[in-house]
Amino acid sequence: MSTSADPLEAEMVMAGERSPAAMASELAAFIDGTTRTLDVAIYDFEADRGSTTAVAQALQRAVARGVEVRVAFNLERVHRASAPRPPRSEPEAIDGLAVPTRPVRGQGTLMHHKYVVRDGETVWTGSMNWTDDAFALEENIILRIHAPRVAAAFERDFRQLWAKGSVERSGGAGTASRVGGSLVRPYFSPKGPALSQLAAAVIATARRRIRVLSPVITAGAVLGTLAEFAGRAAFDLAGAYDWTQMEEVQAQWRAVPANHWKIAAWHVISPRLSGKHSTPYGPGSPHDYMHAKAVVADDEVVAGSYNLSRHGDGNAENVLHIRSAEHAHRIGVFAERVAERYRA
Repeated sequence: MSTSADPLEAEMVMAGERSPAAMASELAAFIDGTTRTLDVAIYDFEADRGSTTAVAQALQRAVARGVEVRVAFNLERVHRASAPRPPRSEPEAIDGLAVPTRPVRGQGTLMHHKYVVRDGETVWTGSMNWTDDAFALEENIILRIHAPRVAAAFERDFRQLWAKGSVERSGGAGTASRVGGSLVRPYFSPKGPALSQLAAAVIATARRRIRVLSPVITAGAVLGTLAEFAGRAAFDLAGAYDWTQMEEVQAQWRAVPANHWKIAAWHVISPRLSGKHSTPYGPGSPHDYMHAKAVVADDEVVAGSYNLSRHGDGNAENVLHIRSAEHAHRIGVFAERVAERYRA
């Protein structure tokens, strides 16, 4: 965790460098700092087993001391190679917490957020689910931001999820806010600008470097834009993806003639990136994916819960668009570390 006074903190977690108990303790401490309201939108949360029970206990402590707590959780299970892996947890485990909860349904889509809004002022968001595997076996990026205007945008998104219980009726864009030395704007899907188009537009502005972290890269706009840069051998492009999941995706593409161009684009892009050989998904298998999600283009960052995927535009997702040389450098260095780790 950063010890700076910057109201925007980015914490990068490499697989194997933190224990589940340490990560659970950090998240529980964030929740324990709540005094009035706590809104949670979470995709995967093992509330009834493992180290993550400490997070469940923190939520229940908050209720006991009079905090207004609400937890929205994903209900659907979508099985396709380009989709986020199905959660380890069962909806009943989250719904069984001694706090107000609400399932969020989708029409073949997912409530894929992992955010907390504390007292309407501070947000914890990013790519990390709340499971022991996510805490210890995956690469992830956590973003913590103390900025009431940014928190208000997350609150608006949460109210949509809570009131409607529907993925499709949530989303939109927040306003840009000066947060310390950064300019930050939050975006939420599925309403509002397509996150794939946002990511592609930011990538297209690059003049010096691009860093990419995403389990899968399937959005046409992103593939096309990255392929343009990847085809320039001298351009500084690096990053990492989940090799196992992208192999499954390519098998799907081969079955659809209209997607064959994506295979060609990926063959241009993939040699510039590193692939993590994660465990194939199956009942009881470990979730050890390359799970961080970020794009760095020069001094801009797009990071959050969103895979760079075509189907992700229809999910309930969030990203922060950050203009900051410092944070772009730090997240870019993390992308380089991940790429180096899985280069073989």
